[in-house]
Amino acid sequence: MEWIKLIGIVIIVFGFVLKFDAIATVVVAGLVTALVSGMSLIEFLTVLGENFTSQRVVTIFLLTLPLVGLAEKYGLRHRAIRMMKSIKSLTAGAFYSLYVLLRLICGLFSIRLGGHPQFVRPLVEPMGQAAAQAKYDDLSDDEIEELKGRAAASENFGNFFGQNTFSGAAGILLISGTLTSLGYEENNAGLALTSLIIAGVALVVVLISNYLFDKKLQRKHQK
Repeated sequence: MEWIKLIGIVIIVFGFVLKFDAIATVVVAGLVTALVSGMSLIEFLTVLGENFTSQRVVTIFLLTLPLVGLAEKYGLRHRAIRMMKSIKSLTAGAFYSLYVLLRLICGLFSIRLGGHPQFVRPLVEPMGQAAAQAKYDDLSDDEIEELKGRAAASENFGNFFGQNTFSGAAGILLISGTLTSLGYEENNAGLALTSLIIAGVALVVVLISNYLFDKKLQRKHQK
């Protein structure tokens, strides 16, 4: 019954659908998968602890959070908004498309920008709003909420589709190692090239979506 080892995937799907805590869902899925695969509880905790300490995610968060606070305190956000309002020709959709492109390029070279709390919320989202307000002074609450959503979506698109375009990315190494263990010969560069093609398709979708969004704003405010 080798299929029982895939029960972790089922747990993750149900956990996300029912909107349980993401970290707890993943840990429970890993624990159940480890137990049905023959690992002991001690072995599972050892592997979990080793991977947690090697990633240093918590340390990075504790370092970046004060930096974001200091940047906002000394006016980085306000200056970014002022700069966007001075560029009259740049629309909100075009700005978000440029950000997705930047995110994809950073992913190609394995450069980390920080994510939603460190970069999008204090800078990208206000700059998108400022670009829209430079062209249309009176934005409705629904339009502002949609701008916020598009800022978050831009980060998600750029990060998700760009992170595996680098041949040494963790996702590429995981996929390559899994395929090798199953008897398939794969090289990291080939996997990264495939991810690059998918990232290009995602960028085209984003460009079209943001272009249509700009046109919708234009039609609404010309009435």
